[in-house]
Amino acid sequence: MLIVVRHGRTEANARGLLLGRADPDLDAEGEAQAVAVAGWIGPVDRVVTSPLRRAVRTAAAFAGEVEVDDRWIELDYGTWDGRPVADIPADAWRRWRTDPDFAPPGGESHAALLARVVAAGTELVAEAAERDIVVVTHVSPIKAVVAWALDAGHASMARTRVGQPSVTRIAAGSHGPVLVTFNGVPPG
Repeated sequence: MLIVVRHGRTEANARGLLLGRADPDLDAEGEAQAVAVAGWIGPVDRVVTSPLRRAVRTAAAFAGEVEVDDRWIELDYGTWDGRPVADIPADAWRRWRTDPDFAPPGGESHAALLARVVAAGTELVAEAAERDIVVVTHVSPIKAVVAWALDAGHASMARTRVGQPSVTRIAAGSHGPVLVTFNGVPPG
């Protein structure tokens, strides 16, 4: 099973800021969330993570070696990074949500995000038919991996909300990835 986990909370998450390539650590709540989600999932065969500290720290809550894969890094929000959504001009936000090739100034498009996440997921899904693989990542890559599993494309990404922490499970089906669960959270 491919088990995709959103990292624990950071202070910026708690404040409702867009958090892309900025690299804050987990706050105390985020550390507790990392321990809870790792305990809820239990032992796994492999752990892969985004290179950002909040993901690496969450991945460390799982026993064993942690592999870093840059393709699981959060979307690059460019100049929008660290800003509240309310500060983004409405027209720009609407375009970003509807045009897969639109990128924030200095940032990354959803099309580019989807391409790198699909490549990373495709490399893991066959192995995930035989072993449990955890990938610790961020909101946008999780939305992209769900779009990939559903063969739904960019439009579906704006129609999902990813909790923190959350667990999405993807199986290897006979014709590609299959979404098994989405946005599960540890009890408590």
